[in-house]
Amino acid sequence: MKQPLRLRTRLAVLATALVAAFAAVFAAATFNAAAESSSDPVQVEQLPSSFEWSSSGELMGPKPDAAHPNIAGLKDPSVVFHDGRWHVFASIASSAGYNMVYINFTDWSEAASAPHYFLDQSGIGTGYRAAPEVFFFEPEGLWYLVYQDGNAAYSTNPDINDPAGWTAPQHFYPGMPQIIEDNIGDGYWVDMWVTCDDVDCHLFSSDDNGHLYRSETTVGEFPNGMSEPVIAMEEADKYALWEAANVYKLQGTDEYLLLVEAFGTVGRYFRSWTSTDIAGPYTPLADSHENPFASAANVSFPDGVWTEDISHGEMIRAGIDQKLEIKPCEMQYLYQGMDPNAGGDYNSLPWRLGLLTQTNAPCASDE
Repeated sequence: MKQPLRLRTRLAVLATALVAAFAAVFAAATFNAAAESSSDPVQVEQLPSSFEWSSSGELMGPKPDAAHPNIAGLKDPSVVFHDGRWHVFASIASSAGYNMVYINFTDWSEAASAPHYFLDQSGIGTGYRAAPEVFFFEPEGLWYLVYQDGNAAYSTNPDINDPAGWTAPQHFYPGMPQIIEDNIGDGYWVDMWVTCDDVDCHLFSSDDNGHLYRSETTVGEFPNGMSEPVIAMEEADKYALWEAANVYKLQGTDEYLLLVEAFGTVGRYFRSWTSTDIAGPYTPLADSHENPFASAANVSFPDGVWTEDISHGEMIRAGIDQKLEIKPCEMQYLYQGMDPNAGGDYNSLPWRLGLLTQTNAPCASDE
């Protein structure tokens, strides 16, 4: 039966509206998917094969007090951003030895004036403690501070804002593992570093004799059950694979970045490698003095050169947890440097902290 003109007109209008509504829903779904994608980490095919950086001036130095006089250096920083504040843990060094300090602030412009809390006032106690690494271990809901005290040590704390809350040192090993004793020569066992994937937690350390060690335990067993270390990497020239190893997960990828400090012809610098597995094998990225990850040669100093050393530090992370993820397009590195004219006893060197920002970031185009 033929429909009246008015009804046909209404049906046509309704059909048009339905098509428009469907198109709008489809467009909204596409937009939302794009928005969700854009809120994810920017995808990069690979890191660049060479790097360029810009450095701040000196951001932080030691703050001696009556109980901690004559501190020469603030060094070995570890950093996370949590609850609107930067939380920095670092070594303090003097002719009397080492311990650690905690600093927090909301903006890097406040770093120099922020008060220092000396961690020998916590359960960590007095004596040799150095080279901290901090992360939040999600399975336990606890903060971990990993450091060296002659062994591979750790303390825990439910609240990073409470520096008095750190527990007494506990150890991953009963003593120095045999493989390290066999290879350390006249070096030192230093710079313990933990990073985890979904299954395992890995502990790296160095011996200042050309060896990088790695051991592992499951996430479920951590911090217990560390395996006997294996040599993860080695160099005949010990100064080419010195210490201060960091391993990070590149957020949004299946790739890991390994950094190790070395000695160059001018100052200390970092070499780098990548892998699709924390355990390796690792492929060279920017791993030479001629093509470093970060050194005085590929760092500019807009406010004036204050150091020739790009030494022990940590990447600014994308989160706080045990996976140690970093954003490959927004790399920054908190490091230690010092006056190039300084000299004398190592423990009395005037280390200060500065911040690198990558200037040749490999971010994917938005076009």
